Amino acid sequence: MTTLPSPAAAPPAPRDWRATAAASTTVVLWASAFVSIRSAGDAYSPGALALGRLLAGSLALGTLLLVRREGLPSRAAWPGIAWSGLLWFGLYMVVLNWGEQQVDAGTAAMVVNIGPLLIALLGARLLGEGLPRRLVLGMAVSFAGAAVVGLSMSGHGGSSVLGVLLCLLAAVAYAGGVVGQKPALRHGSALQITTFGCLAGTVACLPFSGALVSDAADAPLSATLNMVYLGLFPTALAFTTWAYALARTTAGRMGATTYAVPALVVLMSWLLLDEVPAPLTVGGGLLCLAGVAVSRMRPRTGPRPGAPAPAVEGLRHDAGDPAADRS
Repeated sequence: MTTLPSPAAAPPAPRDWRATAAASTTVVLWASAFVSIRSAGDAYSPGALALGRLLAGSLALGTLLLVRREGLPSRAAWPGIAWSGLLWFGLYMVVLNWGEQQVDAGTAAMVVNIGPLLIALLGARLLGEGLPRRLVLGMAVSFAGAAVVGLSMSGHGGSSVLGVLLCLLAAVAYAGGVVGQKPALRHGSALQITTFGCLAGTVACLPFSGALVSDAADAPLSATLNMVYLGLFPTALAFTTWAYALARTTAGRMGATTYAVPALVVLMSWLLLDEVPAPLTVGGGLLCLAGVAVSRMRPRTGPRPGAPAPAVEGLRHDAGDPAADRS
């Protein structure tokens, strides 16, 4: 019986540039949120800031949903919507705002960056995504970079046990919300899942309505505008582009992309707030970006260049070949 060489391995499918652009948009806007929170957080309490941000985001998302006439997602999407809405849009935003009032920015960055690691572990455990070697290596490099950035930005005596615990709770809520959102995206569009998740978070934050009204009466216009910006762009737009990209990749890989945020925060603070970063901070930011690049690399497929193609046993010649074996 004769053997034939196997056909050349098919090239890997090209990347979806729209998903890459969506993920990049999310990372840039989430980085800008840290700059805006510094202004709004001085005038608004944690719960009031979260509610105001969510109200602005819900209004923008609801309007867009009506214009596009997408309607309601299927019933199967609602558990994930509720889970992500309560944990990520609600609890995460409140406790992160509160935690950043108790600890310095560097400590908060280090603790909250446990979130992507938790996403990868929960995704592997609950969603069956696995832990590819490149993802683990890239996340380790990025986490080291985030720790360097955090240490370089940490003040002295500005941290508290309560603040660290709040940031840790924010990281857990963030990870749980992402893992809960991923299955919902199989049953609804990115806009649907984001809109109703944001609405769920808004409802959960309604007890802070009194604080929002009180703070808004005394807040300067710049702080209120920053709160509205947080709702329209880092919330409404960035969470939608996040959901779009998440629907097209794994939760662990999407979580790893957020390690680019500390590097962008350093750059934005330099450009917009005239905060010149220390060399150690710059080095940590570069480590973050390098880790993201490693985590998003695709494994090589197909035979190595110059390697002989493996033979496939048991394949016969075409029927039209007069030399074909007969059994």
